[in-house]
Amino acid sequence: MGASTLDVITNSDGTIVIHPHGLLDPDDAAGLQRTLVHTIRHTRPARLVLDLADIRELDAINLGTLAAACLLGDDHQVAVFLDHTSASLAGLLTAAGVPLSRIRHIL
Repeated sequence: MGASTLDVITNSDGTIVIHPHGLLDPDDAAGLQRTLVHTIRHTRPARLVLDLADIRELDAINLGTLAAACLLGDDHQVAVFLDHTSASLAGLLTAAGVPLSRIRHIL
């Protein structure tokens, strides 16, 4: 990944939290996609939370990746939530197809 890192944490209730730090740019898209697909298809937690508190903007590729993760989660019975987004990022995510019910704790 370029200038970003992904922390992956499993909570005591089985929820997996993915917390990206830094700038998520097109160079980071493949790593984010691999992490999301592996978590949803192979680990299959009941809930997957993407904590976007440290992300201020996303490019179109990563916006699409997050929207696709919600759909993939639905296919595999994994509830995917996007937490701690800015209001502007929440607007972009909904425009990309993320249901507003999946976006929690808008800052």
